[in-house]
Amino acid sequence: MSSTQLLATSAACAATAARNTLTTQFLPAVRTFATAASSPVTSTIRNHKVVVVGGGSAGLTISHQLLRSGKFSPEDIAIVDPAEWHHYQPGWTLVGGGLKNKEELRKPLKSLIDPKLRFYNTELATFSPDQNSVTLGNGDKLTYEQLVVAPGIKVDFNSIKGLQDALEEQNSGVSSIYGYDYCDKAYRTIQELKGGKAIFTQPVGVVKCAGAPQKIMWLALDYWKKAGLYNPSNPASSPINITFVTGLPTMFGVPKYSATLEKLRQERGVEGLFAHDLISINGKEATFAHGNEKLTRKFDLMHVTPKMGPHAFIKNSPIANEAGFVDVHDETLQHKKWKNVWSAGDASSLPTSKTAAAITAQAPVLVHNVLRALKGKDAEDDYDGYTSCPLLTEYGKVLLAEFKYGGVPNETFKKTLGIDQAIPRRAFYYLKKDFFPWVYYKSMVKGTWGGAKGWIRN
Repeated sequence: MSSTQLLATSAACAATAARNTLTTQFLPAVRTFATAASSPVTSTIRNHKVVVVGGGSAGLTISHQLLRSGKFSPEDIAIVDPAEWHHYQPGWTLVGGGLKNKEELRKPLKSLIDPKLRFYNTELATFSPDQNSVTLGNGDKLTYEQLVVAPGIKVDFNSIKGLQDALEEQNSGVSSIYGYDYCDKAYRTIQELKGGKAIFTQPVGVVKCAGAPQKIMWLALDYWKKAGLYNPSNPASSPINITFVTGLPTMFGVPKYSATLEKLRQERGVEGLFAHDLISINGKEATFAHGNEKLTRKFDLMHVTPKMGPHAFIKNSPIANEAGFVDVHDETLQHKKWKNVWSAGDASSLPTSKTAAAITAQAPVLVHNVLRALKGKDAEDDYDGYTSCPLLTEYGKVLLAEFKYGGVPNETFKKTLGIDQAIPRRAFYYLKKDFFPWVYYKSMVKGTWGGAKGWIRN
């Protein structure tokens, strides 16, 4: 599918676990997420060709692409995930801006899994890569020929002192688009603010979609501008003052797009505090770390991006690197030690921005290499770090950042239509607001959407 067709389309359509089952008696020697057993229990060992840990964007996409290859019998592929609901998390920015309802962006996880896949709706406790097995939270074991680890990362609302309580308090003025329970609070606080100081934060370290912390800021600014509460040309005299506090030294990690965003920040009169990291909230005061110093600011509204990191069951496992992410090769997505272990998405060590768009490029590479591995062939280098961030700069316009390893721009529409994607555009806005949420559930998690390369037809 050509890029021209893609843009036009987006604007217009806004085996066999049972037969290999063994039962045995044993006393668990490890602590799972919930408890450590103190008496003998009955455990089950089930065998699968591929076990996929995680039923999020990466896990579902990879599982269904593997299934669509036609190389697997029913239940050859298993998915492990304890969640009841699957969320289209990129849409929470739209909820925070009043453009979507959060309920329409989630679906029961079970409803998204093909019946030919075996679904273990439970937590995973431990990895035993030397034995080609994993242990579930209930003590059952799954053996595999190939293991795909894609459980995402943890959004830690307790990482900032006072944040959890502030989010729960309805009148605190504190919100976050990084959780289902809080994303709609963001829009309510934006609507209710008639004057005062508004702060938007981005932490030091890894976050899902590094552009999202400022997307919600730009929407809020535009809302207040239209309501007559903010004048970009004279912010000092406006009822509302806006500050962006980021742990980064710049507005964005890719120089080309950072330059555009810095220009917007200055033109719109937004105060920028760089290399500042939020560490605590106390009432209407926020404290930030800046090197060895601390800075406290009063606020009336604050949108907080919490710290994020690997899940404990990944971080404390043998397949993790020192930072706690699954230790894979950048180009093949294959584990650096165990050749039959793979990872994609947020849980992986891949040094690129953690977005759903990145998964559209990672999944086909991983699937291709898993299929090669099952034939006894070596993995091939094919992933170049592609990722994308459709960055809302106001209601009606989006800067469509696309780049690869090293922060090198890799723009789809630049190549085919000569469009500079650093310039916010209305067509990109409809991609973000309408097309991407639609194609996500319609095709991506079903294994038929290849992102910048269009639909996968095999």
